[in-house]
Amino acid sequence: MEYKTIDLCAGIGGIRRGFEMTKKFKNVLSAEIDDAACATYEHLFNENPKNDLTSEKFKKLVVQTDYDVLLAGFPCQAFSRIGKKLGFRDATRGTIFFDIADIISRTNPRAIFLENVDNLVSHDEGNTIATIIRTLEDELEYRVIGVTIDEDGNYVYNRSSLVRNSKDFGVPQNRPRAYIMAFSKRKYGNAIKLLNDELPLSNEKVIFKDVNSVLEQDVDDHYYMAQGYLDTLKKHKERNHDNGNGFGYCVVNKNNGTNPIAYTLLATGGSGKERNLIYQPKNGVAGKKLPRKKTVLNSEGIRVMTPVEWGRLQGFIGYGFLDDEGTEHFSFPEKTTDVQKYKQFGNSVSIPVIESMAEFMIKCFEKLENEQIDVIYALAENNEFFTKKDVMELLGLNQTQAGNILKKLVDKKTLARVSKGKTTRYVKYRENIQLSPYSYEEKVMQYAKEFQVITNKEVQNLLEIPAKNANVLLSNMTNKGLLFRMERGKYTPSS
Repeated sequence: MEYKTIDLCAGIGGIRRGFEMTKKFKNVLSAEIDDAACATYEHLFNENPKNDLTSEKFKKLVVQTDYDVLLAGFPCQAFSRIGKKLGFRDATRGTIFFDIADIISRTNPRAIFLENVDNLVSHDEGNTIATIIRTLEDELEYRVIGVTIDEDGNYVYNRSSLVRNSKDFGVPQNRPRAYIMAFSKRKYGNAIKLLNDELPLSNEKVIFKDVNSVLEQDVDDHYYMAQGYLDTLKKHKERNHDNGNGFGYCVVNKNNGTNPIAYTLLATGGSGKERNLIYQPKNGVAGKKLPRKKTVLNSEGIRVMTPVEWGRLQGFIGYGFLDDEGTEHFSFPEKTTDVQKYKQFGNSVSIPVIESMAEFMIKCFEKLENEQIDVIYALAENNEFFTKKDVMELLGLNQTQAGNILKKLVDKKTLARVSKGKTTRYVKYRENIQLSPYSYEEKVMQYAKEFQVITNKEVQNLLEIPAKNANVLLSNMTNKGLLFRMERGKYTPSS
């Protein structure tokens, strides 16, 4: 089965791409407001995502869109502390999460997947994540993976429940991020209780072993640091002695063990590159003067990482857009500046992590759907027949959800539909059974002959179709001479 996704706060499409790599997801709608990111997204996916998810126009578009999974890499914003009493619309108003929750409440997708900075778990003394979980679990009726309920009815979770690190998923970058995956209780009913697994902690892929394996060779001289700026960084570091003020300076592949990894890439448009400096001496660089540098290039072989190297650390380049023959298909629009490239990679996600999360979601879907099917099979084995209402009560589903599952099993010929009067019953399939569904016309004729009269309302109930469809069917059957229309909307078999 292929699941349909919508991609909100889409950036340059990292979350979408991670899900697409499983070949089980297809994106049908996107939303992003940053013009430069939109240009890259359109360049990569041939789709312009320029939509404002906070607008009523877009929300109405989502309501009209058939989709299964909502994806969003949303920003971390504080919520009101009165929300526990007044609900998510008051607690989260004015934040992007408010609009995401609003979209979820209107459309009830099968599942949602949200990505955020790891600070989300401790943000605002824990109020932010508590509001999100309470909103998803209580008000939107979703089961959040990694969250349990204690004897007093309190939600139990911690950092390890939600935070995963890119360095454990095949790329050499220390990038902890919070991931929230949740499944609709209304869609899956009682089967939702089966979801007791934690989010994946790692995968077995080694895409790039360490920082040295992502490096380009013979990079342009302008990536090498000016001697004066490098000296300033050293002095600043000595004065502050890494006191946590955010001004980091580190040569990540020098004196850093056998498998050096990079620090978190930042979405700062290129500033902050000093956190991930590279030692890579190059002949002819030391003492060279470039027009854009205030002093000569340093003599120690120290340079910043290139945008391509950032792309590799995020799994975009060298992994996420390779075809089956190993040809690279990632690129930026032609006039994209380095500043924008750094910003877009830094603001994105690590594709290998997202791919692992998507694979986990598929397993959850399979577990939920297989459990529902197993329960129905047991019902068929232990009963001469059963009805849709029996399935609804047993699995905690609504009429449409139960009907969809039963139709799938009838199509697979594991169940059969048999009719008796107004009631459709289901039995275990066998070759010599009197099968249904009959054609709609056959079922209507069988009923009309048995009771000598049939109405639009009875057709609706018999076939489980809307009044408009029933009217069309009865009109067609009358035109064919199968039925005769009596007074007050009653029909009788033609003699």
